[in-house]
Amino acid sequence: MTGFILRRLLAFVPVLFVTVTIVFFLVRLAPGGPFDEDKAVTETVRKQLEQHYRLDAPLWKQYLMYLGDLCKGDLGPSMTRPSRTVSEWIALRFPVSLELGCYALLVALAAGLTAGLLAAYRPNSWVDHLPMSLAMAGICIPAFVLGPLLVLVFSLWLGWLPVQGWDTPAGRILPAVTLGASYAAYVARLTRGGMLEVMTQDFIRTARAKGMSEARVVLRHGLRGGIQPVVSFLGPAAAGLLTGSFVVETIFQVPGLGREFVRAATNRDYTMTLGTVLFLAFLVLLFNLAVDVIQAWLDPRVRRA
Repeated sequence: MTGFILRRLLAFVPVLFVTVTIVFFLVRLAPGGPFDEDKAVTETVRKQLEQHYRLDAPLWKQYLMYLGDLCKGDLGPSMTRPSRTVSEWIALRFPVSLELGCYALLVALAAGLTAGLLAAYRPNSWVDHLPMSLAMAGICIPAFVLGPLLVLVFSLWLGWLPVQGWDTPAGRILPAVTLGASYAAYVARLTRGGMLEVMTQDFIRTARAKGMSEARVVLRHGLRGGIQPVVSFLGPAAAGLLTGSFVVETIFQVPGLGREFVRAATNRDYTMTLGTVLFLAFLVLLFNLAVDVIQAWLDPRVRRA
């Protein structure tokens, strides 16, 4: 297991290198620049700014200098908001996105596992059809549609929750539900499929023959094998809950890293865009590694392989 983890960590390097290379050149191919504001600066000031941020050098030289800074752990300063460096902005905004992602993951697991277990316990009945129909609806409705709908119902019509904000506990409910709804649907369907397969195995029949209660058979013996598809899904899901929070954070004005990335991309802040993408790519790889380790812990066959 130690060798497996070390090999995966070493594999992070080429993946991150390719990611940085692609994003570095893509952001510079986009029209506009970091200093194209409503109030145009003079040509002298523009040249001084480009010289300060090394934008006057050839593109290949900018790329090599950026790679050199990355090797030192320096993501550079923000071009449009120079009061902080990129690392400081990430450290300031990421805890908010992480908190939102954790709430959304709890919503996805709580709703998805419950619906999946109920559907698997009574297959082909209304207890199965109802949650699976809701799960399909959750998959089909995107966050930029579900978010305004929830605001319309629970904020404007009923007045139970605030429209936007992150300052109160009530302000966290709608963003978490909006972000976690589609993932709850996937968890529900994966849980149902996994449980239906496991509940027909011989060890389940043996557990029932020993006189164990149905709840113990399902939750202790069946659930451990039935949730393995869910565990496999949690790696991409956890990464998606962080990287996919761009839309939700923008809709509900959540001061997280996703909203900061949208602002940076809109303002052509090259260093902030690159630093955010690199940081999120590293998180995706880290989540996938954690899921592989959890799978090996749950299934001895994976450890032997």
